Amino acid sequence: MKKSLFTAAALTLGLSAVLAGCGDSATNGSGEGETLKILAAHNQTSPDNPYQTGLLKFEEVLEAESDGSIDVEVHAGTLGTEESELVEKLKLGAADVIVVSPGFMTQTGVKEVDLLALPYLFESYDHWESVVDGDVGEQMADLINEKSNNDFKLVGYWSAGVRHYYGKKPIESMKDLKGMSIRTQTSGVVSDFWTQAGAVPTSVAWGELYQALQQNVVDSSENAYPYFVQQNHHKTDNGKFVSETAHDYTTRLLLVNGKKFDEMTDEQKDALMAAAEASVEAEREAVYAQEEEYKQKAIDEGATVNEIDTAEFIEIALPIQEKLAKDIGAEEMLESINSQRK
Repeated sequence: MKKSLFTAAALTLGLSAVLAGCGDSATNGSGEGETLKILAAHNQTSPDNPYQTGLLKFEEVLEAESDGSIDVEVHAGTLGTEESELVEKLKLGAADVIVVSPGFMTQTGVKEVDLLALPYLFESYDHWESVVDGDVGEQMADLINEKSNNDFKLVGYWSAGVRHYYGKKPIESMKDLKGMSIRTQTSGVVSDFWTQAGAVPTSVAWGELYQALQQNVVDSSENAYPYFVQQNHHKTDNGKFVSETAHDYTTRLLLVNGKKFDEMTDEQKDALMAAAEASVEAEREAVYAQEEEYKQKAIDEGATVNEIDTAEFIEIALPIQEKLAKDIGAEEMLESINSQRK
């Protein structure tokens, strides 16, 4: 599988992105001998999570490439386990670099990003990479940069794996979902998809999901192996049956604060872009490697995994895709994505 990166050209397009100085160090990188401190955060608490791998690579490369003028501090869930918290902190300057899913960007007024959250939009990692590393990815980066008024700048596309159903019983077809509560987004296209599949979308904070599954608060959830297995969801009665729906080859956005990026020196900006590119490669490689590793771990620890025919799920997803694309004026982007299927 190719490990293509969000290219330097795409990264620099429209960019004016990131980063706040904190504490006693200087708040910008313009003076000699000053050190710029950068807070980089994600919402996952496991040290083995691919997000952590990506941000640690970002830290390593940025500090090295900036010749010590930038000091990076990585926070794994300590600035917030909810993505909405991180988005708000980035906007206010309480964080400088964050990882976030497309759904939370739509809440900031960039509605086009919701396209990347559509169920069954991608058929493989190769398909996903060709889209986000190509023209569609560049267009989406431009939209985020422009519509956020320079609050949010996209500097790379990460993955959070392939999402599957897991719950208190296996599913063989859509009818098995009827009336079941599922922890997922409770608004937008994701919610529409699961509602039409017969399930009941339910909101549960990620940090509270293990307990919710264990105590029968929610019947099921959906996520990728590296994420739910690291949180031991497969060890609960309501999480031990995994049905490989593969409904979402996920996209995650590596964002920086644009206004603060503008305060950096040219050398520091170059260092940031090099670090962003390196983090994309490292994070993706970690996700791809962990998919099989954590699937096997789940099985070894008692989870039951089954494959299903997803044709009927795709059938309900296609009209949702078409409607959203029309509503947000992204029909050409959807057509481009579909044209890149094998």
